[in-house]
This record gives sequence, C-alpha cells and structure tokens, in this order.
Amino acid sequence: MKITVIGSGYVGLVTGTCLAEVGNHVCCLDVDPAKIAMLQAGGIPIYEPGLDEMVRRNVAAGRLTFTTDVAESVAFGEIQFIAVGTPPDEDGSADLQYVLAAARNIARHMDGYKVVVDKSTVPVGTGDKVRAAIAETLAERGVELPFAVVSNPEFLKEGAAIEDFMKPDRIVVGADDARAIELMRRLYAPFQRNHERILCMDVRSAELTKYAANAMLATRISFMNELANLAETLGADIELVRQGIGADPRIGYHFLYPGVGYGGSCFPKDVKALVASGHEHGHELKVLSAVEAANDAQKLRLVDKVVREFGADLSGRRFALWGLAFKPNTDDMREAPSRVIVRELTRRGAEVVAFDPVAAHEARRVMGDNPRLTFADDMMSPLEGADALLIVTEWKAFRSPDFDAVRAALKQPLIFDGRNMYDPAWLRGIGFTYHAIGR
Repeated sequence: MKITVIGSGYVGLVTGTCLAEVGNHVCCLDVDPAKIAMLQAGGIPIYEPGLDEMVRRNVAAGRLTFTTDVAESVAFGEIQFIAVGTPPDEDGSADLQYVLAAARNIARHMDGYKVVVDKSTVPVGTGDKVRAAIAETLAERGVELPFAVVSNPEFLKEGAAIEDFMKPDRIVVGADDARAIELMRRLYAPFQRNHERILCMDVRSAELTKYAANAMLATRISFMNELANLAETLGADIELVRQGIGADPRIGYHFLYPGVGYGGSCFPKDVKALVASGHEHGHELKVLSAVEAANDAQKLRLVDKVVREFGADLSGRRFALWGLAFKPNTDDMREAPSRVIVRELTRRGAEVVAFDPVAAHEARRVMGDNPRLTFADDMMSPLEGADALLIVTEWKAFRSPDFDAVRAALKQPLIFDGRNMYDPAWLRGIGFTYHAIGR
C-alpha cells in the first residue's frame, strides 16, 4: 500500500518506518527542510532504540522516502496520516492549528478518494473539525471529491516504540466509512496475524480512548507518589506496599512505581488537555486536576529532602545528578522532572554537575543557559567532591555502580534516589546515608 505520513517527529517517523518495514511504500512529509535533509542523509532527529537502523534499511530498499513537497506527499498515498504536533495552548487545551493546516493542505491537492487519519493525539471533536476543514477547502476549489476521516490514536512508549508498533496490544480505529475501515484493516493486517487486535468504534470514542488511557496511567503514577509520601510519614515501605497491591490481578504491577513525577510529551499535555476539554463542556474533572497538582508537587520531593539535609540556602554546595531525560531510553526532555529539580537547586545557590547517557545534548539545548549547571561526559566525574548524588532517571547504567568508588568520590556517602533503584538496608549497611521515595 502507498501511505503518506504528515509530520516526521516522534510519532510520524516511527509510524512511517514501521509501516515501511512490513512492505508498504511510505512518503514522510515535514515542513522543516533541515529535518528532511538529515533523514535523507541517513540521520534521525530523535533517539529511539533501533529506529536509525530501521530507517536506513527501508530507505535503502526504496520503501521509505522523505519530502518537503506537500503536493507530492498528497499525491503519493491513498491513506494520509496526520502526525503533527498538538502543543498545549495557554489554557492547557490542545492547539490544533497544525492538524487543521495539514487537513487543508490535503484538500488543496487531492484529486481522488483519500482516507485522512488523525494519528496525533487530539481532543474529542477534532475529527469533525478535520472533516469540515477538508470540505470547506474542497468547496473553495469548486470540486466534490470523496474522503473519509479516521481516528487511529498511537499507544507508543518512548524507548520501546518499535516493539509497541510492531506488536500492538490493540489497534483502535474510529471510523464510520466502510471503505476506510477496510483499508485500515488491510494496512494493519501484518501486525495482527496472531489474533484480532483491531477495535472499531466511532471517531469520538477513539479520540477519547487515547486521552483516557494516558490519564489513567498518569493517575496511577500520582496515586503511588501520594502513597509513597504517606508511607515515609508512617514508617512504612512503599516497595512492599507496591508488591502487596500489585499482586491483585484487578490492579496489576504496571505504573505503580513511585518516583519524582511523570514527564514527557504525552502525560502532562494530555492530562491538561482532558481537563481543559471537560471544562469547555461544563465538566470539572476533579480527579485529574488532583493528579496534575500531585505531579507538580512530586517533582520537588527530592529537593525537599536535600533542603532538610542541608538547609534552605544551598550556596557553596555542589551536587552530582544522574539522569536528565524524563525516562530511560530516550533523549526527551519535555516536562522532565530534572528540569524542575535543577532549577530549584540552582535557585537556592547550589552548583549541579549532571550526566545522562543519551539526553545531554538535548538538556544543553533547553537548560544550557543556567550558569550553575554543567554537564559531564561520564557518570563518575560529577561525584568528585560533590556533597551528594541525586538520581533522577533510572538508566540501566546506574543500577550497579561501583559503590566503593562512589563513596570515595563524594564528600560524604549520601545519595538522594528519586527512582528507588537500590536496596536501602544494603546501602546503609555499607555506610551510605540513603534517601529514597517512600522507603
């Protein structure tokens, strides 16, 4: 099949590459010439394990191409995926200007039946707006052409996006056009040979499904963070509590790990957008408002522990920080807890020396103007003479460090662990002062 993907960011590039991997011919459009030039030269603008090799393989096979030419991209595919950004507006609602611009561009250049697929995460009712934008533009051209609008939300985890796409647990297709549904079934047939994974529903239900999924996961994270904070006060161990409730099959173990809060491109934006959508339609989503507030507070939890140890004025203190990305296996710094933690520590006068295996270049771009923040090229050098080590992202490289070397490098054997990576009793047994979350 011939597929067009509009937007070559995270979702668009993964979607296009994985669809090419199973034999389709895919044309990826982006308005950023530098990004397209990079992709055409064999580079990729994001970090996602395995994606660079898959892009190169499919480009070499002639199944994956990149362009900035809108007319070319519209002519290419019968199915047109819209995978552009939907950044939060001032009130937290999703900004649909790029989605609607893509829809109008399709309508300006189409000359036959097109299936327009919203892959971007969009509020309920966006499908209607996309349909109206296409119809209006076709009317301006004075032509009548058949088209269908489909909602096909993505459920990709950064760091595991390829596996999520190639082996999906469900494929949500929101559509009311039989021809479009059949085309989507054909498109996704290679991904569900084991058993049927497509869930067909109306467009609005599909749009809400995506927001509901992310909001539920964000809720679990904030719930566990709230419990972890209570566990510290009560003298309980949240890790044991996690095991105790996770063993209940109605609850399960996923997303029950306490820490310094969620970040990234999805959860913060989607919770805000869902709250804003509820407000727009007269529904106050009280639980999600609390989820958001709890997460904002949790990002300062590690700083609060540092202040209790050293006092409010951190002038003259220097801290080593391991992990900058909002989660491991990505270079994504959007809404990363590290940004809040570093900002607050340096505001109080501290110096921070940070290391991240992948995200340092992106962290320099978004945080590099902070004169009290420096970046290290390895994980051990920040420890030299530091007052304490703070762990913010749970990279595998941090799981089993040489603790003798860590203790020797630090001024004192003191660790603030925002991801509960180590066994408290063992660390304390070898002489460390260890502050974790809820333990």
